[in-house]
Amino acid sequence: MWNYTEKVIEHFRNPRNVGEIKNPDAVGEVGNIICGDALRLTLRIDKKTDKIIDAKFQTFGCASAIASSSALTEMIKGMTIKKASKITNKDIADYLGGLPNEKMHCSVMGMEALERAIDNYRGVPTKKEMVGEEQIVCKCFSVTDKKIIRAIKENNLKTVEEVTNYTKAGGGCGKCKPEIEKLLQEFWGKEATKISRPKKELAGKKSTNLQRIALIQDTIEREIRPQLKADGGDIELVDIDRNKVYVKFLGTCLGCPSTGVTLKNLVESKLKEFVKEDIVVEEVKE
Repeated sequence: MWNYTEKVIEHFRNPRNVGEIKNPDAVGEVGNIICGDALRLTLRIDKKTDKIIDAKFQTFGCASAIASSSALTEMIKGMTIKKASKITNKDIADYLGGLPNEKMHCSVMGMEALERAIDNYRGVPTKKEMVGEEQIVCKCFSVTDKKIIRAIKENNLKTVEEVTNYTKAGGGCGKCKPEIEKLLQEFWGKEATKISRPKKELAGKKSTNLQRIALIQDTIEREIRPQLKADGGDIELVDIDRNKVYVKFLGTCLGCPSTGVTLKNLVESKLKEFVKEDIVVEEVKE
């Protein structure tokens, strides 16, 4: 059974704004009843102020889909179109106090319905599932490579399982999983190329403390954490003091006799490679 928050349960049992606005100013539709979840969002907009004065939804889906749709309509009422256009799937999930990882695709569906409704209001043509070089990767749920890459980028996804949770791609027959893995490798490979600069260039340019901290955090997220999580472990950045970085191991890494080796050969090595050569990493033990 999924571990739902009280707010998710409340919005599922007592969904707000169910139905359809007659002669709406904007309509956004996503999903496919044949493939699974589907959502239709209709908006009433004050054209003088561009404010959303009413929002209603009709959805075909699970408890998370209903709760996400209900939450979305509550969130956007009173917002301007400009402000509403900045809402992300994470905002919807956070509003509900979180969603199970396996149900994050429901918040993504809400975000996409809102984007399509705003495009509809602005007169932007609805994008088809196949546009230019965009291709269907998951035939079971009609998920394109573009949608998968966007989910990877916006939600920092690192595994095929996470991609499935956010997009449903790979959740059917599973034949597309190798292609999803390929997209993950290609995306993060390109990101690594952007961040990894020649050491001479790093040495020749003095970075600010904020830039250095951001680079340390990014390196941990991109280069270190995925390797630890693959074996059931994890890591937490505790503090940074000049060239010293303090971390705490979690999960199976906690108390493991090999943590000393992992600390130097993985954590410190990666931070020296991607941030600065004089970095020293120390483990914080409770």
